[in-house]
Amino acid sequence: MMKVKIERIVDEALDIRSFRLVRSDGQPLDTYEPGAHVDLTGPTGVTRQYSLCSPPQDRRAYLVAVKKEPQSRGGSLALHEQVEEGMELEMGAPRNLFRLDPGATEHVLFAAGIGVTPLLSMAYRLAESGQPYRLHYFARSAQYAAFSELLATNFADHVEFHYGVEPADLDAALSECLDRAGNAAHVYTCGPAPFMNKVVEVAARSRADDAIHLEHFAADPAANSAPAGSFEVELASSGVVLQVPANTSLVDVLQAHGCDIDTECREGLCGTCIVDVLDGVPEHRDNCLSNKEKASNKQICACVSRALSARLVLDI
Repeated sequence: MMKVKIERIVDEALDIRSFRLVRSDGQPLDTYEPGAHVDLTGPTGVTRQYSLCSPPQDRRAYLVAVKKEPQSRGGSLALHEQVEEGMELEMGAPRNLFRLDPGATEHVLFAAGIGVTPLLSMAYRLAESGQPYRLHYFARSAQYAAFSELLATNFADHVEFHYGVEPADLDAALSECLDRAGNAAHVYTCGPAPFMNKVVEVAARSRADDAIHLEHFAADPAANSAPAGSFEVELASSGVVLQVPANTSLVDVLQAHGCDIDTECREGLCGTCIVDVLDGVPEHRDNCLSNKEKASNKQICACVSRALSARLVLDI
């Protein structure tokens, strides 16, 4: 974690604020790949993950946008109500689980609400490289669309705004957007879970699973509330076998045994605790591994995921 100073705060839309962050020591920040996020610790000590939405090559400052959530547990609410320009926060280094596919020849980006943030960084990179792309931004109305003026000005030829699309009409709207893009285009989406689920459903009709990319802001309550049975894990480096009791997380068992496993969100979102799997079949309950990565069964998100096989062999 490093100390950063809030250089500027801007109201970007209703209940959405952006925060321009610079290093407190005046040193330049690292460049990052589009789609990356950082851990940001607010004044209440709560750490949350926020997507970077500044130009990825700009080392002077990072930009994040935060939506004030009505059920905030101290993260977004504190950033909206307890901070001001000039204050210091703690920030982690960028991490990325939502990258542009280097093999794609065309890209279609679907954002809803605050989900525009990682896609904005992608738009910067795609515009810079000259690759074909289209950003479709869905929101209830213009007042809920963050960075709408920036998008309309800097990316005018590549952005379409879709305001007030009813849930019953979303399938047809997405289908029309994808029909114009062509089947070779990779799809990227971020926003509320129902919106992303619909994007994935519609996109899957015309393209392969590994051409559909998404990032979640919230855990899947259904997955994490499912019954959690016991299983074993074997540590490949030592041959030690550990018991993971029912309703005890894998990461807690590993940490109790002295394994150096970092955690942040503990909700299967940030990817900090991902561990390589050498044998066995994980029960994936996370929202950070892609469908392709989950199908390979070569990794497990240790904070929420479990095992379908009696034992997992971990590369630890």
